[in-house]
Amino acid sequence: MTVLEQPGSSRHTSALPGPPPDWRPRVDPAPLLPDAEPYRLLGTDAARGLDAGLLKRLYAELVRGRRYNTQATALTRQGRLAVYPSSTGQEACQVAAALALEDRDWLFPSYRDTLAAVARGLDPVQALTLLRGDWHTGYDPHEHRIAPLCTPLATQLPHAVGLAHAARLKGDDVVALALVGDGGTSEGDFHEALNFAAVWQAPVVFLVQNNGFAISVPLAKQTAAPSLAHKAVGYGMPGRLVDGNDTPALHEVLTEAVRRARRGGGPTLIEAVTYRIEAHTNADDATRYRTDAEVETWRAHDPIALMERELTARGLLTDEFAAATRDGAERLAADLRERMNQDPVLDPMDLFTHVYAQKTSQLRDQAAQLRAELDAEQLPAQEARP
Repeated sequence: MTVLEQPGSSRHTSALPGPPPDWRPRVDPAPLLPDAEPYRLLGTDAARGLDAGLLKRLYAELVRGRRYNTQATALTRQGRLAVYPSSTGQEACQVAAALALEDRDWLFPSYRDTLAAVARGLDPVQALTLLRGDWHTGYDPHEHRIAPLCTPLATQLPHAVGLAHAARLKGDDVVALALVGDGGTSEGDFHEALNFAAVWQAPVVFLVQNNGFAISVPLAKQTAAPSLAHKAVGYGMPGRLVDGNDTPALHEVLTEAVRRARRGGGPTLIEAVTYRIEAHTNADDATRYRTDAEVETWRAHDPIALMERELTARGLLTDEFAAATRDGAERLAADLRERMNQDPVLDPMDLFTHVYAQKTSQLRDQAAQLRAELDAEQLPAQEARP
């Protein structure tokens, strides 16, 4: 017997007592909804008011980032990297995310976001150390305010919320910016992170780089939502939809979200609509799930080309500036190539160094076993010496 079938009850909902008033939403959902179309600046009248210095800096970082991507991809083909998830075509997301943060803020990257770490000031060799298979992270996260590159999908998002919430409790003026791909939004960690962030009003910004595919799975087979930015309203935070190849627009939206979080306004979910020009990684054959024509269509909306049009129209892309920008990018690539072509000296015992603050009994046993094997390998070499 249901509640509606109880004696004396009516099947008409109007006769039922209403829920207590606490059930109502805490906020009006209308201001949380994203725009119907991605926000853009380049090619609009609003672009005329953009700061010339900012435009030139964004362009220089894009060119530097593209050269970094091509060099890292070449290192993979030469066997110097085990794997490289290129962000070619997504450089605007990487650069804008890095430049929107203050030095005291934290960046939480995914495996495809090494360029964001480099744009934030990390040594490119250190950024690639994990992908080279050499060491644990390759850099000190606390020193650079960059969390370890995250290879599992979306697990960095709850970490970003936890750090941001802890900073707020301590009274620290810190914002966390977490990067994730469209595939990561299908993970439970995405839901948990956004829910906790909104409930706690944590100073965190979520940037979803919607590049069209979760490896080979198109977005339409992941979600039926009007956009990924629309998911924000279900958690009680604003959602923003932005052209992920329009670098100034993305920088503006991210900067506003970081400022809002710093003022105590809580989290924001931003969806950047972009495209992954190259394959998922060097181990992926992208021709199996997308056409060359589709890729070429997105090449026409390349973030560097969009910036060049704006700079040219405003007389900012001088020959001297263009040459200096290219030269800087080439110096980065040459330095990266030279240092990555050097064989590193590795200590196998480092496998156990940074797993736990205090080694577990299993780790101690494994370390002892490895040490015994290494010593046994050295013994014949020592006996062979005169």
